[in-house]
Amino acid sequence: MSDFEVMIEEINVWATQMFALNHPEHSELRDQLLEVIYNNRDQQSQAVDSEVATTAKHRLYESKLDFLTHSAPAVQQLRTFIEDMLGTVATAVNQDFWPEGAIGKANITESWYHVTENGGYHDAHSHPNCSWCGIYYVDAGECEIESRNGSNRFYDPRFCADQYLDAGTAYINSNGFWDFQPTDGQIVIFPSYLKHSALPYFGEKDRVIIAFNSTISIE
Repeated sequence: MSDFEVMIEEINVWATQMFALNHPEHSELRDQLLEVIYNNRDQQSQAVDSEVATTAKHRLYESKLDFLTHSAPAVQQLRTFIEDMLGTVATAVNQDFWPEGAIGKANITESWYHVTENGGYHDAHSHPNCSWCGIYYVDAGECEIESRNGSNRFYDPRFCADQYLDAGTAYINSNGFWDFQPTDGQIVIFPSYLKHSALPYFGEKDRVIIAFNSTISIE
């Protein structure tokens, strides 16, 4: 170790924190959630029932933005789990900035499903008017990371990070994005400012997800 390595203090700033977990009761909820989703989809009068950014979405069905208010027990069980989990995440991230002993409480403000068919995708976007967002993979279909089939892509928020690249910037991912492998029962959590997309999906099975936005208060 050089003298400089001993003297220099590492400072990490502006990190983007994301979280992932597997729902421990996914196998019990999966079929019930799919039944509710497909029953709802069959009653839609248009593919994108939310009427939000319709040109950014192709060959997929999207519900209105209140799916997790559905009265079905499986949906309410999922909502409770997600809000408890988001409260835990928000507390862990913010505890150094909150009053001592404060506990985060999450409120899901918007939620919707996507049933993506063969050839479907969702262009890059971010989620306004919330702090933490997430995607729950109810049925990942035939998503596959090697070919990026149906992956969720998250884009580097440091807009000018790659404006100049040489040997000293090798630590920067010059691709400017990071791809997440969807698997059944997995939930990925990310801050609302993080731009992301659902890459084109190809498969005989549908790719089915539930997405959500939340706000956080403290108790």
